Amino acid sequence: MKQLLLLRHAKSSWDDPDLGDFDRPLSGRGLKAAPLIGRELARRGWLPDLALVSPALRTRDTWRLVAAQWPASVPTEFAEALYQASAADILGQVQHAGASADTLLVLGHNPGLEAFAPRLAGDGSDTKALKRLGEKFPTGALARFVVDGEWANLGFGRARLTHCLRPKDLG
Repeated sequence: MKQLLLLRHAKSSWDDPDLGDFDRPLSGRGLKAAPLIGRELARRGWLPDLALVSPALRTRDTWRLVAAQWPASVPTEFAEALYQASAADILGQVQHAGASADTLLVLGHNPGLEAFAPRLAGDGSDTKALKRLGEKFPTGALARFVVDGEWANLGFGRARLTHCLRPKDLG
């Protein structure tokens, strides 16, 4: 059994209108939320064996702050395909993840994550988590799935959503 963690970057700043989307940093709220998610992942023992991270500034900054809460570093791949990715693009990235990774974290953006997560959820998914995910996949939110089989065989509707956590629920 494998575990897939989908994490949307923390809240970004729109303060500098001259910055392109790719170069937007985290806002003050995002700087506070990212460590909360990192600590919660550690508390629950949901630490990844591999992280696939969009190379945009706000995702890299989120990753740095999340991973700083853990006792050891995690192998990380900055995947350009995750920036402005569709649900199908994200599925492709997961399918090509190393087979040795039992827990995979994907750190990306909406609308891709918001489209991908509910399509991935299949039979046996937690109804409360599904409802929360259906409402919105806000910045800093984390969806946890359990996956039977290898990453290469993952398809839509073939994982169980177990949790949907939002920073505002953590403190």
